[in-house]
Amino acid sequence: MARWLDRALGEGRILSSLSFPSTRAVGRGAAWYRGDCHVHSVHSDGELAPDELAVRGRAAGLDFMATTEHNAAAGSGVWGHLADDDFLILLGEEVTTRTGHWLALGIPPGEVIDWHHEVRDGSIDQSVERVHRAGGLCVVAHPHAPYPSGDFMFPFRGFDAVEVWNGLWASDRPWNADNEAALAEWGRSLAADIRTGSWRPAMGNSDTHLEGQIGIPHTVVFAQELSTGAVLAGIRAGRSWIAESGDVDVSFTAHAGGRVAGVGEQLTTGGGQAEVRAAVRGVPAGTVSFHTEGGKVHRASLPGDGAGVVRWDTTAEESMFVRAEVRRPGGHVAALTNPITLV
Repeated sequence: MARWLDRALGEGRILSSLSFPSTRAVGRGAAWYRGDCHVHSVHSDGELAPDELAVRGRAAGLDFMATTEHNAAAGSGVWGHLADDDFLILLGEEVTTRTGHWLALGIPPGEVIDWHHEVRDGSIDQSVERVHRAGGLCVVAHPHAPYPSGDFMFPFRGFDAVEVWNGLWASDRPWNADNEAALAEWGRSLAADIRTGSWRPAMGNSDTHLEGQIGIPHTVVFAQELSTGAVLAGIRAGRSWIAESGDVDVSFTAHAGGRVAGVGEQLTTGGGQAEVRAAVRGVPAGTVSFHTEGGKVHRASLPGDGAGVVRWDTTAEESMFVRAEVRRPGGHVAALTNPITLV
């Protein structure tokens, strides 16, 4: 990656049970789908060919992936034949500027979003609007990446989501200090943004460049079907959570008066008590914490086999929203969710 950068810088639903998201898509109907929306191939500065990425994506338990070459469209005829009924490929671009990077997801074939803008010229809005006109999604990429141009200097206004968890970089750890900073920044902004109806969902992507990176981490999205439009709609609505890998499962729900809301949804409590539940699998001896506008409000440990359910009670008066984090014994994040809002 460093070699390329040197060159480039020249309401609620009734649910029957508390269930885990499926690790694979079942048909193309409504389901939880796993996907990695930040992937590079040999057509920019990645080391793997598109067909190799598709094979490895499937092996990692993904249902979809997005091609995001730097400042370039997906090559004609390069990706389409790799998609199937059970594996979706979204077309995108990593718009790489001198004052921050962002992802344009779901753009048409051959479309190139202009990257010749900087924070001081105020022209980024034109590029963002172009993506939105095409039905696409704009995602702030790794806003605190530790290299020149990695700090995202543009305002978040107009962007649809924030990539708070980015992949391995030069470290052998999937959780790095830049991700911790991005998560903290996003978490601090949630209360104000939810109050104004403008909150931006969190995403996690691998930013794959090398062998062994794809799907670490990835975003698990509830979509009405496995299609570009449905997946983007799920991401945009915040019906998603982030997983370290396909081995980790989380079901996060809030319950009140016979109603249940899931991640990205709103629960009407009627002024009564709400029970928040997080069912987790795949994080041995880990911890689950719940977060509101008051910060971390509850923490519990998982058993040695990594599977357990954590519960906590609150009210809409006490908590405008609740989100969950799951961490491994050493503190590295294994999963995190978008918020459930309470009214």
